[in-house]
Amino acid sequence: EMRVVGVPKTIDNDLPHTDHCPGYGSVIKYNATTVMEIAADVGSMATDDGSCCIVEVMGRGAGWIAAGTVLAKRRAVDAPHLILIPEVPFLQDKFLAKVKETVGALKYCIVVVGEGLKSAAGEEIAADRTKLDAFGHPVLSGAAERLADIVGENLRLKTRTVKLGYAQRAAAHCASETDVEEAAACGQAAVRAAVAGKSGCMVKLVRLQNRPYQWTTDLQPLGDIANVEHLVPREWISEDGFLPNEKFIEYAHPLIEGELHLPDAGGLPKFVVLEKVPVEKKLPPRVRSGDTDLVARA
Repeated sequence: EMRVVGVPKTIDNDLPHTDHCPGYGSVIKYNATTVMEIAADVGSMATDDGSCCIVEVMGRGAGWIAAGTVLAKRRAVDAPHLILIPEVPFLQDKFLAKVKETVGALKYCIVVVGEGLKSAAGEEIAADRTKLDAFGHPVLSGAAERLADIVGENLRLKTRTVKLGYAQRAAAHCASETDVEEAAACGQAAVRAAVAGKSGCMVKLVRLQNRPYQWTTDLQPLGDIANVEHLVPREWISEDGFLPNEKFIEYAHPLIEGELHLPDAGGLPKFVVLEKVPVEKKLPPRVRSGDTDLVARA
């Protein structure tokens, strides 16, 4: 007998039927903190010439990670000044006008962009269609670089890009205590469910209330989860499409609460390193339907 109980793990936060995914609170805590630090640096050196800094974060199909950086804003003038997510089609003229307006007022502009930003035609603006990944998707060459080219060519502003990359999902020094507690609870709930005879389900997080924040775990059939992408609701985004609104902030803010204090040695964190024990492969390579190249290799 084999029992299968799933535990959500994607920082992309794009799984349905769960309020959010473990890891999401920590990634937006780290990204929002980093945006605040970048803004302090860029803003301190702003001149009349103006400048623009574009920060690229993960999130190909859904903009939850990019949207979470709105938590860095304590005042209207604070960065990020624009947040671009895949759910809101990119309109170049509208974007340039907003950047120009922001630079005119503040002498600098911080833009956060999700890597999968799409045009009005539904095409990823950074897609290189001459290169495909293992799933047959066009390789993304860089949304931030593409936006920097657009800003430089049209507004003649000094523009720099920052790609946060792997640090987003590995920055344990900036983890959310709430997130860590929820992640542990999800793992424990999965084990309890399997021991109790449950199978074919996934642990989900259920929000009971926001203030004070309360939550619990429950189970959802795996069939309800597969091949469904949970996107940022349009009603959680400002009318102009450039910033998440108070509904999103109310949803996201409880997830970043609390600090995690890592054990350290010599001024640096101590991380557990597990021994890697290879497992002998028992099955032939997985073949995806319709992928003739993989079929041929198999």
